[in-house]
Parts: sequence; structure tokens; C-alpha cells
Amino acid sequence: MEYYNYIKSLHLIFVITWFAGLFYIPRLFVYHIEAAQKSEPEKTILTDQLKLMTKRLWYIITWPSAILTTIFAIWLLFLIPSWLQQDWMLVKLGFVVLLFGYHFKSHLIFKEMQEDVIKWTSTQMRIWNEGSTLVLFAVIFLVIVRDAINWIYGVLGIFVLAIMLMLGIKLYKKIRSGNPNA
Repeated sequence: MEYYNYIKSLHLIFVITWFAGLFYIPRLFVYHIEAAQKSEPEKTILTDQLKLMTKRLWYIITWPSAILTTIFAIWLLFLIPSWLQQDWMLVKLGFVVLLFGYHFKSHLIFKEMQEDVIKWTSTQMRIWNEGSTLVLFAVIFLVIVRDAINWIYGVLGIFVLAIMLMLGIKLYKKIRSGNPNA
């Protein structure tokens, strides 16, 4: 147990870098979608650069961080298996499963974008971008407060956050329609 804090620190570091990748990759997808609507040669120059940026982000930062996060999490659970008996941990693991679902879907979008297959609008991708934010809020609050709050308030809080994020996206879209450089 003397190395517990080192393992926990490494777990948290890779959680942060994983989320950094999950936050940034949809933004790059938005830029790719918008670049694909431009005329030549700007379209090709931008999409080629964005493909390279997303490839590096995805394979050098995001995937390794997801794998290392998982390794250190399993190690922590091995050291303290009693956590698996606690409701907050089971709920957290449920959110982690959702996060991996989000990650895998983002991987499919990544592969499509690398082939210039664009099935999303930039607005849809902006909304998709908030998925990892919702999971992050849920997991952080769950780990920090654990059983201190009622689950109903926690679920309501996530819905309120989702509504606020959607309203923010709508407001940004309205601002951008009046000023494309905003």
C-alpha cells in the first residue's frame, strides 16, 4: 500500500489526458466538417492538416491515456477490492462504461473523417462534444461526494447541466450566425 498514492496519481494524470483528448477530438471534427465546406485549395489544405492533427491526438494521446487510465484503475481496484462493494463505485463504473462507449463512437467518427466521410453537421458535433463533459461532471461529483447527496439530486443536476450546455450551444450558434468570425 506504500505505492497506492503513486498509482492513484498516475491514474488521475491519465484520466486528465484522456479527457483532454476526448474534449479536443470533437472540436477538430467540427473544424474538419467546416473545412470540407470550403472551396479549393483551402478545403484540401485544411482537411489534410486536420486529419494529421486528429490522427496524432487520437493515437499518441487519447488511446494511450485511455489504456493507461484503465490499467491504473484496475490496479487500484486490486489493491482495494472492497470498493466494488460500494454503490458509488458501481455507479462510477457504469459511467466509465458510458465513457468507453463515447470513446469507441468517437473512434468510428475519427475513422470516417480520415476517409473524408462526413455524416455529421458542425452543430451535431458540437452537441456530441458535450457528452464527455457530462460524464466527467458525473464521475467527479460521484467520487468526491459519494453518498453525501441524494441520487435523485445528482441525476437532476446532470440533466440541468445538459440543458445549460444545449442552451449555450444554441446561443453560440445564434451569435455565430450574426458574426461568422465569433
